[in-house]
Amino acid sequence: MDAFDKFYRDKKVLVTGHTGFKGAWLSLWLNHLGAEVVGCSLGKVSEPDFYTACQIGNRIESHQADILDFDRLHNLFTACRPDIVFHLAAQPIVYESYKHPRRTVATNVMGTVNVLEAARCCENTRFAVVATSDKCYRNKNWAWGYRETDDLGHGADLYSTSKACAELVVATYQNERFLSSVEPAGKLSVVAVRSGNVIGGGDWAEYRLIPDIIRSLHDGKDIHLRCPQAVRPWQHVLASLSGYLWLGRMLTHQNSKQVESSWNIGSTEAHEVTVGQIVRMIQSCWGPSNTTVTVPETCDCPEAQTLRVDCSKAIHHLNWLSAWDIHETIEQTVNWYKHYYQVNPAEIGEFSLEQIENYTQAARDKEIRWATLPCEIPVTVGWEIEL
Repeated sequence: MDAFDKFYRDKKVLVTGHTGFKGAWLSLWLNHLGAEVVGCSLGKVSEPDFYTACQIGNRIESHQADILDFDRLHNLFTACRPDIVFHLAAQPIVYESYKHPRRTVATNVMGTVNVLEAARCCENTRFAVVATSDKCYRNKNWAWGYRETDDLGHGADLYSTSKACAELVVATYQNERFLSSVEPAGKLSVVAVRSGNVIGGGDWAEYRLIPDIIRSLHDGKDIHLRCPQAVRPWQHVLASLSGYLWLGRMLTHQNSKQVESSWNIGSTEAHEVTVGQIVRMIQSCWGPSNTTVTVPETCDCPEAQTLRVDCSKAIHHLNWLSAWDIHETIEQTVNWYKHYYQVNPAEIGEFSLEQIENYTQAARDKEIRWATLPCEIPVTVGWEIEL
């Protein structure tokens, strides 16, 4: 019994943003599933970084390219002829959008247009999974989770706005009338995936909570929190990516039109803890440390204090869930960094594959469909999805 119905074995898969945190984990998992992975990105995103630490470049074909360069993208698609594309390349940091607003919008909006256009024009490519963000919603700071039918945002920052615009781009490429009217006319099945705050080993990006905490613990420095009471839907990177991979598989089903939409692949309420609680959980898993936590008297964080997403659609129609609860998510994340810093960084690639296998087994134990389904998917699945 193989995960994802053995679908990715021997498939040519293009991953944009493959050197980023999520893109590198996805590339490693796809390679582990037997896919022929081609990566496209601007290069390293931090120092150190997961992609280099796990030597993923030795496992896949890698290309350096800017998704704003359509001709370069088009040539890459023409040369590698991927069966499916996972579009993860983006400017992913909210704080960076304040420093580089034009670049953020260009990358996240026109970059998405370029990738989908290159995919549409490639005869082999028929399926695309586009990663957006839970921040695409018009955040009203209410207590309940946003559903896929809720309003997209005019955000308080250009990062949020750019993700909402990317969702509108995807919706256009899901429109059969549009696809049949443009030249050359073609077929492309597309989904957009809205994930929450994704965490896991190997993230060293700036302006992210978990990397900041780990750096402080490792270096023996104080942890400075901006908004300790902020609530976010935390999830492990493998939980998010399992949803991406499962949607990619379901796009190829004959009922794929019922899949083509936007999906919240986030966490349940049990995963929604405050920033302050996350810090205490990580400190407990890390062990003894001289690090202290400092908190400002007032919160000057420009981001919304509360953000929740409702994943009922994915739970009920895809039988998708996170296989790890919030405690396992934190424990596995800290274990990764401890193995890297305290055991052997040269073995971190194999350790990462072990985490993928452990996550897959946890999904089997909970009978989550992507990890347990038989080799043949039924011809009909009986979905009644109102899109």
